[in-house]
Amino acid sequence: MDFYEVIKTAGTARYYKEDPIPDDVLTRVLDAARWAPQGGNRQPNRYVVVRDPAKKQALRELYFPLWRNYLEAAGVGEIAIRGNAIPKLLKDADIFADNFHKVPVIVVVCAHMEDIHPTDLELERDPIVYGASVYPAVQNMLLAARAEGLGGSLTTLLCAEEPKVKALLNIPDGYATAAHVALGYLSVPFPSKLTRLPLTDVVFSEEFGTPMYTAE
Repeated sequence: MDFYEVIKTAGTARYYKEDPIPDDVLTRVLDAARWAPQGGNRQPNRYVVVRDPAKKQALRELYFPLWRNYLEAAGVGEIAIRGNAIPKLLKDADIFADNFHKVPVIVVVCAHMEDIHPTDLELERDPIVYGASVYPAVQNMLLAARAEGLGGSLTTLLCAEEPKVKALLNIPDGYATAAHVALGYLSVPFPSKLTRLPLTDVVFSEEFGTPMYTAE
């Protein structure tokens, strides 16, 4: 696939077939993750590939209540969601949550905290730099999945149940759960193009608020 087609159609997938992912395909997708940039080449990420039905079911039982709490917050406006198709988006995500255990592969992304060097801890806001050495690898994984004809979905909701997830998967101390990535073949077509804000709204020249591009 053309690279730009990959990035413009690699949306969050919600509807999956239960067909297994061939080992060679899965290996290429996972291998793409390890080539992502990270600070100091410390390579903090580790990946737990979950295919066992009982473990996936256990993850689903943890995930579904978290999703329902999120859904309730979105319904009363506590969580903002952008777009003109919010009811469909939430319905799709609800079906995904209910069938979380049926996704062929769930990759639990772990980060070794001693190998992450955040530079924003002294600022008067929540730190965000922690993820700079973690999430590029997740994006590599998702883009590689799309190039292989797989759908993918990144969720961080399960991180709220980190102690239980770590106990289930025998994740050692010193590692955090940074993301959970669902992978599988889709039961619906890929989107032809994702809905995103235009460059005129998100790219500025020299200072914040001065558009670099003008609307045509």
